[in-house]
Amino acid sequence: MTDDPSFIHLAGVAKSYGRGEERLPIFDGLSLDIPRGDFVAVMGPSGSGKSTLLNLLAGLDTAEAGRVSIGGSDLSVMGEGARGRWRTQTLGIVFQFYNLLPMLTAAENVELPLLLRPLSKRERRERVATVLGLLGLQERARHYPRQMSGGQQQRVGIARAIVTDPALLLCDEPTGDLDRRSADEALAMLNLLNRELGKTIVMVTHDPAAAKVARRVLHLDKGTFRPEVAEAA
Repeated sequence: MTDDPSFIHLAGVAKSYGRGEERLPIFDGLSLDIPRGDFVAVMGPSGSGKSTLLNLLAGLDTAEAGRVSIGGSDLSVMGEGARGRWRTQTLGIVFQFYNLLPMLTAAENVELPLLLRPLSKRERRERVATVLGLLGLQERARHYPRQMSGGQQQRVGIARAIVTDPALLLCDEPTGDLDRRSADEALAMLNLLNRELGKTIVMVTHDPAAAKVARRVLHLDKGTFRPEVAEAA
């Protein structure tokens, strides 16, 4: 992990949602710095703002005030099109329920993000084969989601998230739909990506075992962080 306190930088972020004529505040002046190469688990009760935080970091939502900067790119001043291009270049997302397309094989699901890149078919296939090999999924390349276990599907989801070699991985409850053994396998993959390949990871989770794999745990409560340092895995 390098001394780069501003890889992810939130400063004075405000966000609220409408409920009829009423505004429901989520964040009011939230600030956060995450160094490049860190692995942060975000925990907190339902309604604490975890999903809103992920949406802001992914550029899927925008702050009403304050700054959200990632890798020197200020998402706060980008239009929707610019944020979309930024996502294809910078970001990978791992979902709780995998979000695989059932009519596509594992390899085809992993290839999807590469269709937005100026790559040849051969280059795409080489990248897909590389990440499937990294995650031990070579023999599942031609299998459809229905032919795979939940743990295997989640590893395909992780492969899809990293096939573009993103600097940042956002993980939304990545173990929430898995049994303990499959969850531990998925967490081992995330740990490898962080510690061996230097990926910066922000993971929202309710799973204490998942949080222990992270370098740091941030507890989000009523839109405010209470930081605690996790033991090294």
